[in-house]
Amino acid sequence: MTTKLGNDANEDIKASFISHLVALRRCVVLALASILLVFLVLSYWAPSIFHFFAQPLLRALPQGGRMMVTDVLGSFLVPMKVTLMVAFVVALPYVLYQVWSFVAPALYQHEKRWVLPVVVSSYTLFLIGMAFAYFLVFPSVFGFMAHYNAPLGVQMSTDIDKYLSFAMTTFFAFGLSFEMPIVVVVLVRLGVISRAQLKSMRPYIIVGVFVVAAVVTPPDVLSQLLLAVPLCVLFELGLFLSAWFAPPSDLKT
Repeated sequence: MTTKLGNDANEDIKASFISHLVALRRCVVLALASILLVFLVLSYWAPSIFHFFAQPLLRALPQGGRMMVTDVLGSFLVPMKVTLMVAFVVALPYVLYQVWSFVAPALYQHEKRWVLPVVVSSYTLFLIGMAFAYFLVFPSVFGFMAHYNAPLGVQMSTDIDKYLSFAMTTFFAFGLSFEMPIVVVVLVRLGVISRAQLKSMRPYIIVGVFVVAAVVTPPDVLSQLLLAVPLCVLFELGLFLSAWFAPPSDLKT
């Protein structure tokens, strides 16, 4: 009898595991399909998207300066990669919805109420971080480099693939960094760390922010400050907002 019950339990666990795998596969397929669909729609405008994407560098180039292509297929593949990145950003809300649909059954009702505000605010802050990099960081960095190169008599130009690599790294660095308020609020709400502890760790966090900024940004002081200063401000914003979401026991400390 015991053996039969054990076999039934094993079968239930196996069936549950398989059903979770099927649900996960469905979510992954739908998420990838949404990105592919947006990419196919946007691919017609790939050259225009790349031209807009490259504007910060093109404006900083000296008169007659141009971007270069050193790979045979570079002029085709790089605009397509940029378009794929744009497609991912556009489809990201639906991708996050698929993630939500997979994990929702395991969440409590009060946890489900948190999901929509966190997802919307995270996506918004990610876009703000990318826009901050495009409209402020890129012009400042490229303008600084153009001014620095002029006395050396060096012709400023870059391969479009190298520019893509630099831009994508910077986009994601700033996009993820701008999630700081969400991270702070969620950690405080879950009780992982208290507001009092965060306040006491403020000097170390600020030093850590400048170290991270030095690692993920180009090796010039301007771009490091353009990431570190907003991060410090966003940390303080997260600390301020966490007062509304902290557990009652945390607010008493």
